[in-house]
Amino acid sequence: MLLSVSDLESGYGRARVLFGVSLEVESGQLVCVMGRNGVGKTTLLNTVMGVLPATSGTVAFDGRDVTRLKPHERVRLGMGYVPQGHQCFPQLSVLGNLLVTVEAAKQPKSAIDEALDLFPALKPMLKRSAGHLSGGQQQQLAMARALVTRPRMLILDEPTEGIQPSIILEIEAAIERLHASGLAVLLVEQYLDIALRLADRFLILDAGHVVRTGDAGELQREDVRRLLAV
Repeated sequence: MLLSVSDLESGYGRARVLFGVSLEVESGQLVCVMGRNGVGKTTLLNTVMGVLPATSGTVAFDGRDVTRLKPHERVRLGMGYVPQGHQCFPQLSVLGNLLVTVEAAKQPKSAIDEALDLFPALKPMLKRSAGHLSGGQQQQLAMARALVTRPRMLILDEPTEGIQPSIILEIEAAIERLHASGLAVLLVEQYLDIALRLADRFLILDAGHVVRTGDAGELQREDVRRLLAV
């Protein structure tokens, strides 16, 4: 098992958000985390990556307990993270963002070319300031930055949120290609149709608890869809 999360609890200060969450991601598998707004999806990913400390439970990656490791240490082990908000260095160029990341990850510069092959729309913009990109372009750059670390698992927090439809299709196609190449993906996704097309398995959170897991085909069941209805 590539990622194994067991009885994870986490939160902010005294406010607990996750209550004994467990999940697994096999090598090459795409697992989609779903649920209404405010149920703990982002908190889960932040805790898996070490951005938030776990108050209880364990996170294991490729058989190694990483629960107490810092985020950059998890990246070096092969965990790539694209948080919400298209995070990048706005004052740097597109190429500068990629260079800073590839150097920090101690990867060859050829990793940049590999990432840009997935997002060819960024190639004409390499000299442009990242802060001047559209939201969709910034999301593509954020994903490219994670990919230049050559991760074994990519963790994506709602990569299609607030993105124009044409870019959503490009992002979905990129995720599909990465999954087909054998990369494991842990994806928080708001759109049910995208989850149906991409996921192998799903997990639904409600109030910090796992309320349903299953194969992606089960997302078409009415009782499962009710768990996602606003």
